[in-house]
Amino acid sequence: MPASSKSFTALVRQEIANDKTEIDPNRAFVRACFLAGGAISNPDRSYHLDFVLSDADMQKLTRTLRGFGIDAKVTQRRGLSIVYIKEASEIADILNLMLTHKSLLRFENIRVEKDLRNNLNRKVNFETANLNKTVAAALEQIQAIEFIEQHVGLEQLAEPLEKIARLRLKYDAASMEEIGAMLTPPIGKSGVNHRLRKICEIANTIKGEIQID
Repeated sequence: MPASSKSFTALVRQEIANDKTEIDPNRAFVRACFLAGGAISNPDRSYHLDFVLSDADMQKLTRTLRGFGIDAKVTQRRGLSIVYIKEASEIADILNLMLTHKSLLRFENIRVEKDLRNNLNRKVNFETANLNKTVAAALEQIQAIEFIEQHVGLEQLAEPLEKIARLRLKYDAASMEEIGAMLTPPIGKSGVNHRLRKICEIANTIKGEIQID
């Protein structure tokens, strides 16, 4: 079976079985527990490692892991003791203490790639949400300006508001920074935003006065 098609558990077991060097008894015991009843999930999907053991081995394993600074959790399932870890960093620590360095490297590579994907997805979602808010705000502004133009005329606005209104209509896809840069003298994003909010308020006031929904 090609290595790429094996489960992560099988890869770790194989690495332990192939290593014939003598190691520290505590490390050897953790290895033996893994060979006897250990399992680790595919790290590309989730982080979970557990050992299914007798009560005596469970107690010894938790003491051993604590000696390496790993605070494993214990639960019972169908009368069996389960020692488990769900923290990626502690799973890496267990792979390291078992001296399964190839599996550890594979685990860390998957972990890094997964973190990069998650961070990228969060960034894309954040930027998409901001873009949706920007588009919705621009649409509201344009609708308010068109309403004012249709019912009273943009020339009835104060000159600073009229200039902003006409720029927003002409450059409907422009950002507030870009619109501000088109003015003489230029103004910042907050100044443009303030004037556009004022225009929307005026449109709402006119709607109330002429009773148009």
